[in-house]
Amino acid sequence: MPTTQNSSPIRTGIIGFGLSGRVFHAPFIATNPAFRLDLISTGSPDRAAQAAAQHPGAEIVGSPEELLARAGDLDLVILASPAHVHLEQGLAAFEAGANVVIDKPFVPTVTDAKQLIAAAEDAGKLLAVFQNRRWDGDFLTIRRLLAEGALGDIHRFESTFERWGGALRDRWQDSTTPEQGAGITYDLGSHLIDQALQLFGPATVDAAELTIVRDGGVSDDDAFISLLHDSGVRSHLTMSRAAGQTGPRFRVLGSESSYSVNGLDNQEPFLKEQRWPGSDGYGVTPEAEWGLVGVADALESVPTEPGAYPDFYAGVAASILDGAPSPVDPKDALEVVRIIERAHALSAAVSA
Repeated sequence: MPTTQNSSPIRTGIIGFGLSGRVFHAPFIATNPAFRLDLISTGSPDRAAQAAAQHPGAEIVGSPEELLARAGDLDLVILASPAHVHLEQGLAAFEAGANVVIDKPFVPTVTDAKQLIAAAEDAGKLLAVFQNRRWDGDFLTIRRLLAEGALGDIHRFESTFERWGGALRDRWQDSTTPEQGAGITYDLGSHLIDQALQLFGPATVDAAELTIVRDGGVSDDDAFISLLHDSGVRSHLTMSRAAGQTGPRFRVLGSESSYSVNGLDNQEPFLKEQRWPGSDGYGVTPEAEWGLVGVADALESVPTEPGAYPDFYAGVAASILDGAPSPVDPKDALEVVRIIERAHALSAAVSA
């Protein structure tokens, strides 16, 4: 990444102002002085009104095409759009000379991922995939415990991310197919796979069960994947959009001890309530929700590390302004896509 001495704010545009753009991207641009939010594209009048109210300094345009036509005036384009358009939009942004952040799911195929990575390298621009769950407080706590050797040698890592989605709705996640990057494995699975690889290294898919359980569904909404890491650790990853109840978010089993924690990192609900970074309690897990370390009945509550989603965009700024490495190497994201493709293939083979 070329180094620049430009100290002006990073001129930024966001494509999409649904949950992703509104909750997971715009707040970090708005609260980090290294950035300036110039353009937001959305085709929804209601979302356009929300964007104008929350970010009065930004200009709202009605389509991705309008924003991309002006990408040459931007330093950064954020794709908070459906996965099946990421390749086309990312290539257009690189051609215009902008850096690019892409929300997960990265892209539907390894071929698409390689094409975008090559385009970024040819343009000499940043490509970062928004794997924000690397900065969940509970995940950071596991990293701390592993670094301390508190659990001994790990043999099993269990990660569960389940929600109750109810009936299908009129949204791209419920109307597009896995071939377009849709389904719970591309969605929540992108987080769980990335976290497992970050903790325990390269892995192969040992088993996969990807299922459509809701009436009328066209992509998987309930899934289980077993990964066998080269390190010997086995990861059990469970994700669902049809779970009325859920198990522990994480359970890590080692030769000396174990760690378990319930619930989800609280940064997402804070952001949904417009309690942005810097607000009281942001990223702080109450003591009553801390995880447990120990064996059998000899369990001890351990503090959860502060959640730190803003660190991703701090890394983006450092990459663009100072030539630092991408906060999420796109080759890591490519490996996630490779595993998802393999999981779909294995699941289809079993069902055939």
